[in-house]
Amino acid sequence: MATNSILPEGKKPAVVYLIPCALYPGVNDVLPAYVLTAVQACTAFFVENERTARRFLKAIWPQMIIDNYTWINISKPGPDEMAAFTRQVKNGGIVGILSEAGCPGVADPGQLLVAEAHRLQATVTPLVGPNSLLLALMASGLNGQLFRFNGYLPIEAAQRRKTIRLLEAETQKEGTTQLFIETPYRNDALLKDLLETCSAHTLLCVAADLTAPAEWIKTMPIKAWKQQAVSLHKRPAIFLLGRS
Repeated sequence: MATNSILPEGKKPAVVYLIPCALYPGVNDVLPAYVLTAVQACTAFFVENERTARRFLKAIWPQMIIDNYTWINISKPGPDEMAAFTRQVKNGGIVGILSEAGCPGVADPGQLLVAEAHRLQATVTPLVGPNSLLLALMASGLNGQLFRFNGYLPIEAAQRRKTIRLLEAETQKEGTTQLFIETPYRNDALLKDLLETCSAHTLLCVAADLTAPAEWIKTMPIKAWKQQAVSLHKRPAIFLLGRS
């Protein structure tokens, strides 16, 4: 009987686990127990940062022998990394993909490998874990039925303010919640632009240090933010704009 499989004859489909990790170093109690079970089944790990990935896995599984596994860095996946992943999948391996924090493939590396896994007919299994975007949206009180993640806004100040005005206009017209992020050391510059650009009644939520002991989440109109003395310097944060 003809088959559409592109796997070598007799090979079982590979399993690709999308492994969540802590948003804040050492806060691993936010992970369900079955994450460890998946980790223990893997033979290779494709990771955004090998050093921190090893430290994280060792923390949740102290008995892990690091040198028994294949480690491939995917911070900037190129032909060599993709070829290594393809080999693992074609050989029917059990592969784990990890980002630096949160969930791989969501505002983090991993999507190219997942797309390749589907092309090669592997079983792709996402595991439950903390995701800063969803946690921030949940806690914001803003529209959770219609939202858009915009990644990083432009670095150049004039272009960034133009983008903020466009996002705010869509928010006011459609009710869309706009989510975006910034490199932590530029957070204060972004906050300044938001306060100087947005209308007084536009709602702004900032969710900083999610799941960490210093977690801080606040939603207020722009006019109320202007009365606050807030520093977000070097604090991982999610920014959300919403309609009042």
